[in-house]
This record gives sequence, structure tokens and C-alpha cells, in this order.
Amino acid sequence: MAQQQLVADELIGEARRATGLERFDSDSFREGLEIFVADVNGSRPPQAAIERLRGAVVAALAARLKTTAYLEQRPELLQRPIERPVFVFGIPRTGTTLLSNLLAADPARRSPLTWEIDDPVPPPAKDALYTDPRALARLESERQMLAARPEMGRYYRGSAIYPNECMFFMQHDFKALIWESRGKLPNYRDWLFQADVSSTYRYHKRFLQLLQADAPGNWNLKMPSHGLWIQTLLAVYPDARLIWTHRDPLTATGSFCSIIALSHQAFTAKVDLEWLGENCSWQALQHAERIMDARDALGEERIIDVHYANLARQPIETMRALYRALGDEFTAQAEAGMRAWLADNPQDKFGRHEYKLAQYGLSPSKVEALLERYLSRYEVEREG
Repeated sequence: MAQQQLVADELIGEARRATGLERFDSDSFREGLEIFVADVNGSRPPQAAIERLRGAVVAALAARLKTTAYLEQRPELLQRPIERPVFVFGIPRTGTTLLSNLLAADPARRSPLTWEIDDPVPPPAKDALYTDPRALARLESERQMLAARPEMGRYYRGSAIYPNECMFFMQHDFKALIWESRGKLPNYRDWLFQADVSSTYRYHKRFLQLLQADAPGNWNLKMPSHGLWIQTLLAVYPDARLIWTHRDPLTATGSFCSIIALSHQAFTAKVDLEWLGENCSWQALQHAERIMDARDALGEERIIDVHYANLARQPIETMRALYRALGDEFTAQAEAGMRAWLADNPQDKFGRHEYKLAQYGLSPSKVEALLERYLSRYEVEREG
């Protein structure tokens, strides 16, 4: 039996049939989709992996079709501003999730929640962000998943009603590292790291304008790889407030390798440990270098630093200091929300996420040499 392959036009057709919708807001996704599909086909994954990837691509295209259709019905939404949004970024696995969850615990802030990213149409009502039937259904699915596989809680501290990464809707433009994480895809990776992602950030804004239709607020946004494209981000959101999380890059790189290994296992059933070590350490370097370069161009004070060690050890004090830097009031309601979240989410709640650099052909000295500029510039508390 011949190896089946992904075909971009067929995937687009499937999304149109699944939704009954025809129009995309633009074809800016096309180049990334075609490069991704070609790289996947060239890697010759097993048939089961092809089907999983087909489902992921069709779901992303369908979400874009639905977003386009809804915004065409309510075009006034595209005139509503997004003012002074907060963006959290950094080398992957440096505490961006913890910080984003604490910011989201402040009732004065608005975060894109997992369930609404996955099912954005119709957008939620403000008083139903945590009680919408779609949210409750997702929470029940999570409960069942963790009951069946409690070890999954070790790897990602997520929930249907917690904030999630911007990549889960930026992927609709097919310029996003989530696609690169679906296998050993060096051609897509190399293209993405030099691509112009302006269309992706324009789409990012459209998606937020959809989500805030009936549930507005001050946006709190998180994705490590926002740090790769800070100048592009600022072209779309010139008044954005920028936060860089710092953590021991040896710990972060090992964790990054481990997380991407899980994705490769899920989507391709193959894990090339040496490739993961080379690729994840290179990507960690790219994040650090590009953020430092952006800071040099923008000025030191344009980006706020938050260290994971401080956040883990003294979370409330660290958040209070962050609010001062942001120019926001650290209210009693914000503190109460953060304390409640921390009480419900102790570190290692589901067990410890364990990994070793050596599994991926890396050593502490190799990672330190790679990230020498970063380590010499920032006093990051070491964890080894």
C-alpha cells in the first residue's frame, strides 16, 4: 500500500466541508502550510501519524474559517482597541506558565483561556468565562484524562479555565513553533526562524478582538516565542508591556527537550534524541539572543525581568514588584486570587517532571558555552 501524504489543497477542502464555510480572511497561512506539509511528507511518518497531523491541520484551518465568518458578521469588533496588553515570553520552560497563571488570577485582567481558544465561536459572555457549557465539558474531559493518566499532570500545568499560549491560535496562520514541534522538521524550522510573521500578529489581534466581543478586559498574553519577534509584535501592539522570564538555562533546556520529545512521540511515534538536543538548545539560544538584541535596540527599561527563582520562592512579593514595574495597582483582589491559585496548585502537584541533559546528547558545559552571552549578562540562579 502506497504511503499516503498530506496535500495542502485537500486539507483546506476538508476544513471547508467540515465547517460549511468558504472564506478565509487572507491566504497568509498558505506558504507556511505548504512548507510544513512538504517537510512532514519528506520525513515519511507512519500512517497513524499522518492522520493525527491531518486532524490538527484541519482543526486549525476550520478555526480560522469560523473566526473569519464571525468577524464578518460583527465587523465593528475590528474597531475595538486592545490597549497596553501584557506579553510574557522567554527561553522555553522558564516559568512563563506560572507567571501567566498568577497574572490571570487577578480579576482585573483578561486572559485567553484554553477552552475559548479551542472553541472561539460564539465568543463567551463575560460572566460565563468559567461556566460556559463548553468550559464545563472540557473540565470534565480533563478530570477523566487525569484519572486515567495522572502522570500527564507532571508536564504541563494547564486547565480548560486557565490561560493558554498564544501559539494555540497563532497556529492558524501556520507560522508557529507548535507546527515545528510535531516532528523532525528542519526545513519548516529554518523557514520559520527567518519568516516575516507580520500577518501572524495581525491575525493574533483579530482573534483577540473576537474573544473580547462580549468579555473585554486588559489582556494578559503568554508565549515563550513572542521573544523571537518583539519588533514585529510592537508594530501591531505599540503600547505592549513586555515581560521576560529568566531561569537556569540548563534546567530549562533539559525540560524543553523532554516536552518536545512527548510531542514527537504523540505525533510521529519516533523520537530522535540527538536531534532534540541539537534543536532545542539551538532554539533556546535563538530566544536568548533575539530578546537581548531587541532590548539593545529598544532600551533596557522597555522589557521587565522576572526571575523564576524569585517567583517560586516568594511569589506574592515578586508579583507585587512586577505590578510596580508595570505601573498597575496590586489590589487586595489580585493578591487574594493569586494566593488561592497557589494554594490549589502547589509545585509538583501531579509529581515531578524529571529529565537529564545527557539523554539528549547535551552536557552542562556545552549548554553554558552556547549561552555564554546570556549567562554573562544576567545573574540567573542555578538549580543544578
